[in-house]
Amino acid sequence: MTVEPILSVDGLHKHFPVRNVWKRRVGWLRAVDGVSFDVRRGEILGIVGESGCGKSTLGKTLMGIQPATSGRVVFEGNDVAGLTPAQARKYREHLQYCYQDPGASLDPRWTIRSSLHEPLIVHTDLPTAERETRVREILKAVGLPETHLDLYPHEISGGQQRRVGLARILTLKPSVVILDEPTSGLDVSVQATILNLFLDLQRAFGLTYLFISHDLSVVRLVCHRVAVMYLGRIVEIGQTEAIFAAPQHPYTQSLLAAIPKIGGARVTDSFALEGEPPSPTNLPSGCRFRTRCPRAAGLCAEQDPALLGDGAEHAVACHFPGP
Repeated sequence: MTVEPILSVDGLHKHFPVRNVWKRRVGWLRAVDGVSFDVRRGEILGIVGESGCGKSTLGKTLMGIQPATSGRVVFEGNDVAGLTPAQARKYREHLQYCYQDPGASLDPRWTIRSSLHEPLIVHTDLPTAERETRVREILKAVGLPETHLDLYPHEISGGQQRRVGLARILTLKPSVVILDEPTSGLDVSVQATILNLFLDLQRAFGLTYLFISHDLSVVRLVCHRVAVMYLGRIVEIGQTEAIFAAPQHPYTQSLLAAIPKIGGARVTDSFALEGEPPSPTNLPSGCRFRTRCPRAAGLCAEQDPALLGDGAEHAVACHFPGP
């Protein structure tokens, strides 16, 4: 893994208008609110947090499925955030998104063959014979037999649908793949098989992953670094083992305290999340975590803490960081 960033995100915002019954805008929902990070070539960066923290919206905004409100997304040296879909298509061909529900992303009226041919028809000028050859090669790479090409999505299992979704992405030979909850809804044994497949494909195709997940055990197993999100912002980012061994932000500590553990001691059991997160349409002043934080003080209501590092690639947005 090199230190060269393949994807750089700077001050990215995605705000959705909130409208009343007369369709007038009465506010903004700040789903992604000033996110900045770099992803190195060949790295697996985990994005974790509670449901509703903005993980999936971040991934879709990076991909261009949701247009950014403001900020920069520099992918392989090209700023793709402000481009129209037509302009960004040639750049985003190598930035692909794997949906949380692969079955919903496959047309139920199309065979697996048709679904795998579609991205090649849209993005390339390959003749039919060459497209078929590439489709068969990719299908073999994800561990599915060629006989599946004539099946429909409802005729295969959830784990096999994940493999088809990956195959569909890999036909375009991407550089970065955004994986949105790639193991949710799968049996533990199937999860292990899919995770091993991710790692095998990364080595075989030289992929870089953004791994969006709420499963901290899986994130610890596969990710090099972890970014923790809360209400649209990154509150802590660093090397995976450093985050799990010595979390600095009270929100990160609360997430780790919630991991079930049989025998032995938890990483931390002194923090427990209480209550619901504030509405992203009506954020509290200062630190947005202060309404649930046991360390909250007057300063937290006055100043929004910046994401600051300690020189060891571990950054935290908290006025009072520490164990």
